[in-house]
Amino acid sequence: MSKWWMVRAGDNNELIPNWQLKKAASIGWADLGDPQQSASRDKLVNKAHSVYSEEKPGTRLSWAGQVWRFCREIEVNDRIITYSRESREYLIGTVSKAHQYQPDVIDPYYPNVIGVKWEEKRISRDLLSQGAKNSLGGILTVFRVDDWGAELTGLLSEPSEHTEVEPIGETDEIGHLEFIEQAKTMVEDLVDRLDPWQMQDLVAGLLQAMGYQVSVSPKGPDGGVDILAHKDAFGFEKPIIKVQVKHRHSASGGPEVQQLLGANPHGANSLFVSTGGFTAAAKASAQHNGVKLLDLTGLVELINEWYDKMPVDKQALIPLKRIYVPS
Repeated sequence: MSKWWMVRAGDNNELIPNWQLKKAASIGWADLGDPQQSASRDKLVNKAHSVYSEEKPGTRLSWAGQVWRFCREIEVNDRIITYSRESREYLIGTVSKAHQYQPDVIDPYYPNVIGVKWEEKRISRDLLSQGAKNSLGGILTVFRVDDWGAELTGLLSEPSEHTEVEPIGETDEIGHLEFIEQAKTMVEDLVDRLDPWQMQDLVAGLLQAMGYQVSVSPKGPDGGVDILAHKDAFGFEKPIIKVQVKHRHSASGGPEVQQLLGANPHGANSLFVSTGGFTAAAKASAQHNGVKLLDLTGLVELINEWYDKMPVDKQALIPLKRIYVPS
């Protein structure tokens, strides 16, 4: 029976295009060298303790364990799943070649490579059961997701219903990080359910939490500006920020960034919020013109930081409760 594995595509899923092009998946920890040279898991762990001596023991153990699983336990015909945060979609593939240590195939920083035949169809995160969302939100780079293989297979053709299970971390240290990462992902889910007007109000609430007065455009044509933010009640004091908010799954492009730049008031700072992320052209245009870009991940980071200071009516858009975990 084929095993199911989640494999993260880099720190910011930046490896996905190259994975698809090369029909592969890869992970890092290049300092360990070729893990096939370690005769046992214990020997690989000992090497991790040596080369990553500045890291916590639990972290070293977790890193070595993930490399060992990737190179020794993933087999041909196993299924691989990875997540694109920008599109909020899962990619699924089938392992076609076992592990090889190939620093020149994907990236020298990610030298551990397996061959993968990727499916053309992607699965929207919105279609998953809550249990699957929770489990697939783990922070580890490589981990088993066998419990959700049937659901994922079904979603490649049609939705199916399954019961929920609780995710389990490898160590207390990793478990805490995994819990935090899952919480962020669930906040993303709450934000994603908002309609465009609620999203506009949420961004306005964040700016209010930061000490800005805000003016939100009413429904209808907005001339490229959804929110104006300023420090004083009359809008005379700089900085003045003009904000465009796009709440959709597709990425915002360069022309939309240019539209924001050309909108009144001229000379104001520009902030573009796009929950679907940004195209390469949009990023280049923003960098050239000093426009601040904020995608869904960045928006959730700001929510985590400023939520307590947001107006109560804006907090009600995504009700959250602060909890504490041992450090």
